[in-house]
Amino acid sequence: MTGWSRIARRIRVPVGFVFAAFYLWRARPSWTYMAAGSVVVVIGVGLRAYASGYLRKASELTTTGPYAHTRNPLYLGSLIIAAGFALAARNLWIALAMAGIFVAIYLPVMAFEEQFLRSQFPGFDEYARRVPRLLPRLPPQRSKTGFVGDPGLSAATGPRGEFSLHLYLKHREYNAALGAAAVMAALIFKLLWWSR
Repeated sequence: MTGWSRIARRIRVPVGFVFAAFYLWRARPSWTYMAAGSVVVVIGVGLRAYASGYLRKASELTTTGPYAHTRNPLYLGSLIIAAGFALAARNLWIALAMAGIFVAIYLPVMAFEEQFLRSQFPGFDEYARRVPRLLPRLPPQRSKTGFVGDPGLSAATGPRGEFSLHLYLKHREYNAALGAAAVMAALIFKLLWWSR
């Protein structure tokens, strides 16, 4: 792991809080832009929710569901959410800052996480050759034995290859929806207060 990857992993949450303050300060929402941004945010939150119901962290290489299309559906969902909030904010500086944070913080974190997966799971390299890192491949590519991510069974969480509400709740992914709702509520408050 590079020095910057290590730093990026540690600072991504504090950077997020600092950016949230900047975001609310610089945002210039309008009802039209907030409505359009909300649609995009809901798509991103939905993707994250869907992906979390497949993810078995550190216990197996997840290659089913959205992971058959992209190796990082959670980060793709976050990127879509960020695009929605950038649209809702109606501010170029916010959009540029979000893009900068994604490149400087999240790309190195993705690379670090992939190094970990490569060290833990012998099949990761084949999976990585078939499935793109971020932008999804539709439909999923076939491997020699079938689609990438052919399902098996797990007694704890149900059939592998199917969405598991247990995993969604275990990962507390509902916090993404709650956070998105809180930001939208803050934008509505700012819009009402700003228009007085």
